[in-house]
This record gives sequence, structure tokens and C-alpha cells, in this order.
Amino acid sequence: MIDPRLRQQIDFILEIDRLKEITRRTYLASGNRRENTAEHSWHLAMLVMVLGEYAAEPIDVGHTMKLVLVHDIVEIDAGDTFAYDTDGNNSKSKRETAAADRIFGLLPPDQAQSMRALWDEFEARATPEARFANVVDRLMPMLHNFYTDGKGWSEHGVTIDRVVERNQTIVAEGSPVLWDFVEHLLKVAIAKGYLKA
Repeated sequence: MIDPRLRQQIDFILEIDRLKEITRRTYLASGNRRENTAEHSWHLAMLVMVLGEYAAEPIDVGHTMKLVLVHDIVEIDAGDTFAYDTDGNNSKSKRETAAADRIFGLLPPDQAQSMRALWDEFEARATPEARFANVVDRLMPMLHNFYTDGKGWSEHGVTIDRVVERNQTIVAEGSPVLWDFVEHLLKVAIAKGYLKA
């Protein structure tokens, strides 16, 4: 007989394996294929470990890593909403909230509550950790786009004004140093024709 708590935990673990099947719009840095959501979440955890010193406020790196590992689990049900999809973003919150209710609800109540609290914290951006988690979530797709010569940007007709509008406030607030770096990349991207002015 399997312990009911362990059964719930295993069910959750198997459910989140589906993140590997959610394809994002962003290409890997090699440009060979698009990344999946599980890869994206793992990469963000690594960014937190490596770049955490650039957070605008002191952060608990371990806690911030938990935020980025949990933040996109909802895409199992809600799908990946393209950053520049206006219509998709209008319904994103409702779809993702319903997904959070279902997926985190697979866990035993104590773990369901703590995982859901992490997801809610990321979404609210009210803590230093959540603000920096959102920084790396915005930074990595820009890096992917830049290092694939703007492949994703050009496929979707994304222009510099849209990139700045979507990212400046969140990245600059959470890490002025990383926003300065992004501004440099964007200038180079325009000069090289990766991104249209």
C-alpha cells in the first residue's frame, strides 16, 4: 500500500513532467530549435545563481530559485502565452489562476499551499526575490533573441518599442545594472538589423 501523501507527491511530479512538452516561442541560443518551458525554468534558476548579485535589493538566492522553478508550472494547462500577443495576454491571468488551482491542488495541502504561495509571490512582484525573478524571466528571452540574430523578434515582427515597453520597467526596477546591459544589447541589435527601430 502506497502512502496517500507520497501518492499525491508522485502524481504532482509526473504531472509537471508535461512542462517538457510546452514549446515556447523563444529559440535556444544555438537557434536550432525552440525551447520548452521546463528548460526555460531551469535556465532561470541558473541565472538567479549566477546573476543574483545584480539584484537591486539583497535577495535570498535559494528562495528566488524556487520562484522561477514554480512560476511557469501553470503553462501545463494555460499554455505559453507569447509575450507580444495582446489578445492572449488579456485572458492569461484567468487561465493561469485556474491552472494554479488545479495543478498545485494535486499536492498534499501543506505543499499545495506553499507552492501556490510561491506562484502568487512571483506574480505579485511585491518582494525583492519576486522582482528579481521577474527580471531574469524577461532577460533570458532577450538574450536568446539577441544571440540568434533576432530570429524570434523578426519572425513575429517585434520592434524595439515593444521590447522596451514590455521589459524596461520590470528589469530596471529589479536590476538597474542588468537593464543597462539590456539597453546596450538593444542598441547593438538595432545596429546589426536584429531588431527594427
